[in-house]
Amino acid sequence: MKPEDFIIAYEKALRTQDWKSVEPLFHDNVCVTFSNGSVHIGKPKVKVAFENNFSLIKSEEYSMQNIKWILKTEATAVFLFEFAWSGIINDKHAEGNGIGTSVLINQNGKWTLLTENLSKKASS
Repeated sequence: MKPEDFIIAYEKALRTQDWKSVEPLFHDNVCVTFSNGSVHIGKPKVKVAFENNFSLIKSEEYSMQNIKWILKTEATAVFLFEFAWSGIINDKHAEGNGIGTSVLINQNGKWTLLTENLSKKASS
């Protein structure tokens, strides 16, 4: 698997809204910062955060675009991206977007997400 393949697998896993699909893509020491500023460190805490999102946002669609690779080596990959999501919260349509930075590490030929930082786009 190449880092580019990881992104495809990650988007596909997120669309399932099922932790069991997403979990194998995360490093045990994963750290995720959501665009609301909440920080989740370690797979158990990230699991709770993702499961809360999955239960809150019904029929969520999530996509990543404009991926820019900052670093790609055999062991590490870092990329910037824009993201967008939409879904149903409390029976009403909701959506959002922003920018993200992710760090992947390769262990024994398997790429996993070590950290992801999502933030809102700056207002112009």
